[in-house]
Amino acid sequence: MEASLDFLNYLDENLSLKIMTCLDDPSDIVRAASVSHNWLHFVIDNGLAKKLCFRMFPQLSRVDHVVEHCCVARNPQVEAGSSNMEWETLKKEHRVYAFLARGCMSFAERKDCITEAIMASSTDRDPDESIDNTLEELDRVGWGRSYWSSKGQSNPAVPETLTYKLVADLCVITEIRIKPYEAFFQPGSPIYSARSVLFRMGHSLGDDFVWTYTSEEFPMDQESNLQSFKLPEPVLCIGGILQIELRGRVQTQRSDGLFYIWY
Repeated sequence: MEASLDFLNYLDENLSLKIMTCLDDPSDIVRAASVSHNWLHFVIDNGLAKKLCFRMFPQLSRVDHVVEHCCVARNPQVEAGSSNMEWETLKKEHRVYAFLARGCMSFAERKDCITEAIMASSTDRDPDESIDNTLEELDRVGWGRSYWSSKGQSNPAVPETLTYKLVADLCVITEIRIKPYEAFFQPGSPIYSARSVLFRMGHSLGDDFVWTYTSEEFPMDQESNLQSFKLPEPVLCIGGILQIELRGRVQTQRSDGLFYIWY
């Protein structure tokens, strides 16, 4: 077997760190930590799994500390207040962030990440035009119509929000799809679309919500088709709450001359 050299022993630490931070897959971080005792210490001491996790999902930078369930055997030689205690803490963070990063990457792609409608900022006729109707794929259910309608406004700039619960407290969101509603039962079949849309993600805090991510504003087509809005980067929603803000009203209703949004 040919002799090989460990570049960690010969390069400046900053240069070694620059090389190692080129790893962009959490599995590679774990493999690197398995190369040798020297590499294990380098990966853990420099928190490479944590740094990669933060690069992948900046929303995790708000995490204050991590807690690991008691699934790893505790080293009886570790004494409180010793340097070993700090090493054990770094190892715990390495395990948690490597697992979290890998788990987030391996989420199966699914189109039904929304599991429950929480609330709409306004509803014209509840329950007939409830936000729950937005979870139906079809515009008609049985003999009935299926859509949500806002209350009418004389000012077209008044926004509306739709808030939903996702399938899990941790979800990676890459794309959101929305379909404006075409009122086929009204003269001319008007489409009650918003001019633009933006998205917020976060968690609930009592009766309020805390938003850890807000997207850019996306223009909407004034068409009744399923429109896809791809986020610039995958977003880790911590807390499982998604809010859709619909901005700018386009269509008035003939019966009262007010602006509405229907989805």
